[in-house]
Amino acid sequence: MTPRATPLPPEERRAAIVKAALPLLEEYGVEVSTKQIAEAAGIAEGTIFRAFGSKDALIDAAMATAFDSSDLITALEQVDRSLPLRERMVAAVEIGQNRLRGVFKLMFALRMRRPPEFKGTAFDEARRKRQSDLANLAFADLLRPDADQLRFTPEEVVRRIGLITFSATHPMISGGSVLSSEEIVDFALDGLRQRGSDQPGAREAAELALDGPRTNDSGDA
Repeated sequence: MTPRATPLPPEERRAAIVKAALPLLEEYGVEVSTKQIAEAAGIAEGTIFRAFGSKDALIDAAMATAFDSSDLITALEQVDRSLPLRERMVAAVEIGQNRLRGVFKLMFALRMRRPPEFKGTAFDEARRKRQSDLANLAFADLLRPDADQLRFTPEEVVRRIGLITFSATHPMISGGSVLSSEEIVDFALDGLRQRGSDQPGAREAAELALDGPRTNDSGDA
């Protein structure tokens, strides 16, 4: 018999169940049973239904937790500001990749082709938007001390690196050849062209990689 769970406030109980359910959902997908989740959480199976009403509602709550940015924001805020610019960027991208890996793994296990459309109030939607903005701001703040080294504002750099990071981390978009955080940052900072005596420097290489060849005043290539 499962021992009686320690009484918790409803929201804490729900959070504890979701925490126990997430690794099981990643491993078994929708086939995971509420009995397995209850055993992992150390509760009676009926507690799950009292807390969520149904297994589907629990899965929805687990997805919402996986997409929550709170831990991402905290991790970005804890990056050492004394590190050089490149190392700060690598640390931030790695944090973002870790979150994406967890989200992708859960989505694949649940056979989801696209992110879920979360149901909720206008307040819930505003909270998700605020979290996204705060995550971007935390990353941008890491770049701000060296903004004079960047061609774009820290906010625009974050947007562009975010685009690269998503596609370079997704196992299907990347064709199974995902890039490391170091590779993503070096690509963003230095571009693709080899550097040598007759090659442009890092900034010019990045301009070519991101913007394409420039034209002269007459419009000729």
